[in-house]
Amino acid sequence: MSFDPATLRYDDRGLIPAIAQDHATGEVLMMAWMNAEAVAQTIATGRVTYWSRSRQAFWIKGEASGHVQTLVDLRVDCDRDALLLRVEQLGPACHTNRRSCFYTAIRDGEEVELMAPETIGG
Repeated sequence: MSFDPATLRYDDRGLIPAIAQDHATGEVLMMAWMNAEAVAQTIATGRVTYWSRSRQAFWIKGEASGHVQTLVDLRVDCDRDALLLRVEQLGPACHTNRRSCFYTAIRDGEEVELMAPETIGG
């Protein structure tokens, strides 16, 4: 059975949340938005493509930064209204130069930074 991105349940803006997870470690890297065309492009190219709500444009992860996400597996949740992208991540996933966008924990009512930005060149 072939997959049709139009069968997914998008919000009223035509978007669906997409969670990127490292396929090898299971680490949650980031959450971004996709529309049907971004889903189709991701499947066709193997390069993860998102929809930028602020720029109103497609962005291929790593196109500017070099921190490329290559699709390994795309999973659809039971309600068909969220995606799990299992990816191979080259470099940091977060625009703050951290491995994951989820680098802040709330512990005992306080924010705790779990990881520092990666330094350029190692």
